[in-house]
Amino acid sequence: MNLTGWTWLNEPRKWSTDPLTVHADPSSDFWRLTGNGIVRDNGHLYGVSLTGDFTITATFTGEYAAQYDHAGVGLLVDGENWIKAGVEVFDGRQQASTVVTRGFSDWNLALTGPFERFTISAERKGDAVWVRYGTDGQEPANLLRKAYFPPEREAKVGIMAASPEGEGFVTQFHEVQLTQLP
Repeated sequence: MNLTGWTWLNEPRKWSTDPLTVHADPSSDFWRLTGNGIVRDNGHLYGVSLTGDFTITATFTGEYAAQYDHAGVGLLVDGENWIKAGVEVFDGRQQASTVVTRGFSDWNLALTGPFERFTISAERKGDAVWVRYGTDGQEPANLLRKAYFPPEREAKVGIMAASPEGEGFVTQFHEVQLTQLP
């Protein structure tokens, strides 16, 4: 896992490397307006800025504790254009989750069977991002979402975690791979 040049957007109070471990702060999130009129942009994103096409894949485990605890990958152009995808707790279950924001946040979930490790992949091709997932060593082949994403705009791309309603939780990122595509 080569994270040379990566920096934090909203660095958490506690984190470490080898393995990359993020302690999401309480009341942290990325969310914009939908359903409650609230804008929150204090979630934790550790990444690097890129233009063009790329794929980011992360395999991780989490000690999820509260409703909406979530971790995975993030792609952020600006405060109104971003995607986060990974695992989120909803109604007491860990589920595959994607939030696509273009002014307003649009959230979707997919039920998965029980798992220990989760792998999420986000591939930017032109004006679209393809989000796929796999569990417990499976390749991320299950399509979760295909969404518009502003083409040719620089985006901060990396791993993310947030705990909107909980007291925080810990995520370990076991593998992270970021590949610039031709």
